[in-house]
Amino acid sequence: MEWLKYLFIPFLMSALLTPILKKIAYQLDIYAEMNERTIHTKKIARIGGVAIYVSFIITMAMFVKVDDALNRILIGASVMFIGGLIDDMLNLRPKYKLAFQCAAALILISFGGVTLDAIRLPFGISIDLGLISLLVTFVWVIGITNAVNLIDGLDGLAGGISVIILVVIATLSLLEGRSDIMMLSLILAGSTLGFLLYNSHPASIFMGDCGALFLGFVISAISLLGFKSSTLITLGLPILLLGIPILDTISAIIRRKLSGKSFSDADKNHLHHVLMRRFGHRNTVLILYAVTGLFGLTAYLYIVNKSLGLIALIVMAIGVELFLEISHMISPQYHPILSVIDVVRKALKKPSLEDEIEEKLEEKLPEHEI
Repeated sequence: MEWLKYLFIPFLMSALLTPILKKIAYQLDIYAEMNERTIHTKKIARIGGVAIYVSFIITMAMFVKVDDALNRILIGASVMFIGGLIDDMLNLRPKYKLAFQCAAALILISFGGVTLDAIRLPFGISIDLGLISLLVTFVWVIGITNAVNLIDGLDGLAGGISVIILVVIATLSLLEGRSDIMMLSLILAGSTLGFLLYNSHPASIFMGDCGALFLGFVISAISLLGFKSSTLITLGLPILLLGIPILDTISAIIRRKLSGKSFSDADKNHLHHVLMRRFGHRNTVLILYAVTGLFGLTAYLYIVNKSLGLIALIVMAIGVELFLEISHMISPQYHPILSVIDVVRKALKKPSLEDEIEEKLEEKLPEHEI
């Protein structure tokens, strides 16, 4: 049970630091902005990510013997954290935020040697990335960093999903004999759990960009460290584990592109917003926790039994696609599978699948007001 210390010690540090940060934020007037896109209706401190960062760094120094790659991860993560903290205090322009993210990613890739050299797919298919490996790694790090930041829209959502992902990565790392990745993942999970005591609904403090960007960066780096050399796990499984933030990010890009908006233009059509309008705040967070857990279970199942894992993955992919079409999360005109199903149902003289599902939801689950 020695691994418990990697969870408990950073958890305790973070739990003790977070109330102190709330007081500091109140004194310095560092609050989350309130506008038509936000959910909260009062001033809430937004530098809780400092507790996650400090607890993580101190615990790492106590227990982990770092190598060059890990040092560069910590340096890059620190650059990302500093950029996020400055943004929390001064509201940086998007281009300056992106500059910090690019700098952190380049530190990781150029000096840390953390890159994705090949992509291994099911059925023995392997793609050697060669010269574009640096570009793919760069896009992966920036993409996952921003994906975690984008889902930080409800109390406890980004932190809770990150903890689930990190615990699953720790479990998979043990199967692969990577105790170093297990320790790294558990320390970050413990640091985040301590903060979640105050961030769960109703939240009294937010992690802010300093926390969300830091979490996203470290998770992206851990996934590359843990999976790049594995014969069983490759980029596909990290993508599966990070299914919720990746799905939300891709949907936001397509949605804003179709509507002629910039990607930096925030809206209230993210996955958590769509679910919240139907199920309410707390239930939406629990639903997304459960779905993330299912993604993690599918990843584990794939390692134990590839055939069952692929079947589970296909079923989940179809479910996700149907949700995107029914919820109009991308666009009301986007419904390829539903169109085929409706053609068949009309031939059988039955109502459309979307109308049938909406009718049942309205009967059982009345819409919540935001």
